[in-house]
Parts: sequence; C-alpha cells; structure tokens
Amino acid sequence: MAGHNKWSKIKHKKGAADAKRAKLWTKLIREITVAARLSGSDAAANPRLRKALDDARAANMPKDTIDRAVKRGDSEDDTDNYEELVYEGYGPAGVALFIECTTDNRNRTSADVGSTLRKRGGSLGKSGSVAFVFDKKGHFVFDKTPEEGKAAEEVALLEVGMAHGAEDVSDDGDSFAVVCDPAVFQELREAYVAAGFVPASAQVAMLPQTTVEVAGEDAEKLIKLIDALEDLDDVQNVWANFDIDADELDRLTA
Repeated sequence: MAGHNKWSKIKHKKGAADAKRAKLWTKLIREITVAARLSGSDAAANPRLRKALDDARAANMPKDTIDRAVKRGDSEDDTDNYEELVYEGYGPAGVALFIECTTDNRNRTSADVGSTLRKRGGSLGKSGSVAFVFDKKGHFVFDKTPEEGKAAEEVALLEVGMAHGAEDVSDDGDSFAVVCDPAVFQELREAYVAAGFVPASAQVAMLPQTTVEVAGEDAEKLIKLIDALEDLDDVQNVWANFDIDADELDRLTA
C-alpha cells in the first residue's frame, strides 16, 4: 500500500495548493449539497456532511459559500438534480480504475469520462468489472516528520486508533497509514486531531486489494490519465490499483 499512501499525500497537497481554483470549490459544493440532501443539514448527525464541511474549510472556502451549499441541499426548492455515478475501467498496464462522479447530466458525464479514457490509453469497462478489486475503507496517512504537525509515533497512533475503531496501523517508510471501517472514520479523525495528530491525508477511500507495478512510459501515461479524469468537473474521485516507485512518482508529480 506504500504507493497508494504516497499518492494520497500528493493529491492532498495538490488540492491544498489549488484550493482557490473554481473547479475544486465546485466539486466540494456538490459534495456538500448531495450530503445534505441525502441525510439532512445537521452535521452532528450526518458524518458525510461533516467530512465535506471539514474539507471545504481546509480548502479555504468562505463560510457563506458553505452555508449556501448546505441550505441548497436541504431545501425542497432546490432544482439541481445531482446523482452519483460510478464508472469502471482500465488504464495503461491494465491498472484498474474506479471513477466516482456527481452530475446533473448523466449523458455529458458518460461522454466526458469515456472520451478521456480513450484519448489517454485507457478503456471503459462494464459495471462490476473492477469494483471487486477495491475495499471501501477510512484511510489516514501521517508523516513521520514534524512539518505536518505532531510527529507520528506508531505506538501512540495504534493506541488512539484501537480505542476508536482502527483496523490496522502500518509503517510505510516515511509515513504511517491507518485503515478503519468507513462508519467510524469521522470519530477516528476527530480522536486523532484531539490527540495532536494531524493527518497528511484523511479520506474514505477505495483501497486496492492487489496492486499492479507500473514504471516508465506506462507510469507517465497513467498519471496523466488520472490527472485528466480528476480535472473533469463531474469527477469527484479516481481510485486506481497501481504501484509506482516512490522516486518515480515524485518525478511524475513534480
């Protein structure tokens, strides 16, 4: 999982650097709206909304913009007909791709995702063709260096984690990774922050059960494909089961 953990941190930092881009805010607003519509505007009783609000604040989204998104999702007068879609496919070297979207136009999204895959060496698969490769889990990455907050110590992370539902804590060289059931993700996140541990990345993720080693030209094409998919307005997340050498991943994402 080391490759996935490093990629999670890279995506988190890229998102922070691009926090004022309209595209990122659009994705966050959609997530807030959908979360409020599905389970109500009370963040205390709606873990998905609570996470969406945390992500929006981390991206420096103005409070009034956040509040409008919550009200829009909770309003019976809202005319935005968002739906959640999943596309499954393959990238270079046969890497499995699980693509989560939120859209108000299914035909547009299908065309955009399919076209991006074809243009960049991927292919669209049938429903269920790659879903079995992934498990839905809460996923945290903690840097070992103090720049991201309190230096992460494995024993302390394990103690806090076990008290709040963590399933596993692993050492990945320059970081620690924690995995949990999605149902306890928010509780665990709040417990770590309260204990002084600031995650470099925290998300409910589709974690691969097995990975495909990718290098060279295939690795470069794959990263460009994932970036292109994530740049689509309707795409919320792209999950992939690749394993790219850490140094090469740094070069490709510099």
